[in-house]
Amino acid sequence: MDYLERTKSLLHAYRIYPKKRLGQHFMTDSTLWHRMISYAAIKNEDVVLEVGAGLGFLTHMLSLKCKRVIAVEVDPKLASVLRQQFCDVENIELIEGDVLKANIPSFNKVVSTPPYSISSLLLFWLLERSFDITVLTFQKEFAERLAAPVGSRDYGRLTVTTYYRADVELLDYVPKASFYPPPDVDSVVVRLKPKPTPPFRVRDEHAFFEFVRVVFTQRNKKLRNAVLPFLEKRGMTKEKAQELADSLTFHDKRVRELAPEDFGALTNEVLDKTSLLR
Repeated sequence: MDYLERTKSLLHAYRIYPKKRLGQHFMTDSTLWHRMISYAAIKNEDVVLEVGAGLGFLTHMLSLKCKRVIAVEVDPKLASVLRQQFCDVENIELIEGDVLKANIPSFNKVVSTPPYSISSLLLFWLLERSFDITVLTFQKEFAERLAAPVGSRDYGRLTVTTYYRADVELLDYVPKASFYPPPDVDSVVVRLKPKPTPPFRVRDEHAFFEFVRVVFTQRNKKLRNAVLPFLEKRGMTKEKAQELADSLTFHDKRVRELAPEDFGALTNEVLDKTSLLR
C-alpha cells in the first residue's frame, strides 16, 4: 500500500487539514512502523498505548500483534475517522482527548509517533508511570537532549530526569520526507526502558526534580547563583540563601558541568542543611 497516497486521500475525503499548532505530521513509512513494533518486542499479551493515533495505520498494525491497543487522539475529526475504521475491531480502545488529562487505562508498552508539540510534557508524564518498554519518534533535536553528554549544548533537565528514570537508546534516523506534510526537522526513534532502581539515592524525589528544574533555568551560571531561587522558594531570606549556596559542594561549578549524580547529592545536601536551619 502507498501510505502517502492513502494519507492524502483520507485527509481529503474527511476534509482534514493538518494543524501546525498540534504538530500534526502523519508518518507514511510502513517499514518504520514495523521496526518500531519490533523494537518494542510486542507480544500477544501486551497492552500498548499509542499517543496521537492519527489515521490509524500504526494502530492497525499493533492490533494484529498485541492483546489490546489504547489509541489516544485529541483531534475530533481524526477520532471520528478512527471510530469508523475500527468500529468492529474488538482489541482497539479509542480515547478521544488529551493523553495528559484523560483517564488512561493500564498499559505495559508504548509505541507511537506523538505530536512534537507535546514531546516534553509527554515524556515527563510517561516517566511517572509504570511500563516495560516505550518506543517513540521524537524530533531529532529533542531526542538528542535525552542522551546528551554532561556539559554539552543539549545537556539539561530532560537529560538528568530521563537518566534517573530510564535507559535511553537513539535507534533510527527518520528523514522529514517520511511524514506528510513534512515537518521542518528530521526525527529519531527512541527506546526507553525503566531502570529497575534509580542510579543514585535522593531523599525526596519531588524536591530533586524541582531542584533540577529550577537550576537548569540558569544552566550557564555557577551553582551558587542558580540555586538561589530554589532556596528562596523554600522560605529562606536572601542572606541565608546566599550563605547556604556558598557552602554547597560544587558551588563554584556551572550547572551544565554537573553530572546527574551531582544533582542528587546536592539535593540531599540542601535538604540536610535547610532542616538544620529550622
